[in-house]
Amino acid sequence: MVTCTAPQSYKLRVPVTKAFPLQSILDLSQMKLEEATRRLGELISGEQQAAQRLELLAQYRDEYHARFLAAARDGLTRDQWRNYQSFLDRLDTAIGQAREIVAQSHQLTSAGQQEWIEKQGRVKAFDTLAHRHQARMTYAESRQEQKDMDEHASRTHVANRGDDQ
Repeated sequence: MVTCTAPQSYKLRVPVTKAFPLQSILDLSQMKLEEATRRLGELISGEQQAAQRLELLAQYRDEYHARFLAAARDGLTRDQWRNYQSFLDRLDTAIGQAREIVAQSHQLTSAGQQEWIEKQGRVKAFDTLAHRHQARMTYAESRQEQKDMDEHASRTHVANRGDDQ
């Protein structure tokens, strides 16, 4: 029976995977993307609330104007007329302010969307680099393993040939 042992100088190589050198930047970019996502959600919610307030004010103004017209048909005193008109003017002012708030909110949301797109692009770029790095490391490991196996097979073959003679 022939047994073969590897020479003492032969050591099995343990694959060493190098860490992705930009991992900390990738992690930071992901954290910033998460924060941008949270902020964008808040901006969208704020814009929706502002639009709802505007819609409610406009509805109330329409209803109040309809009551004014109905009361005017039945006859109004000068003070009642003035009160209706004054309140309608205040509603119009509030609606104008609400429109400005909706417009500002929309601008902020658009800026938040742009920021999110930029952050997401940055994460995607670093993520692509990380995947490429991992692919290179996997390829290098497999080549090293193949080289080690080839060396081991060659030594085994040489040792077996020497035992046969």
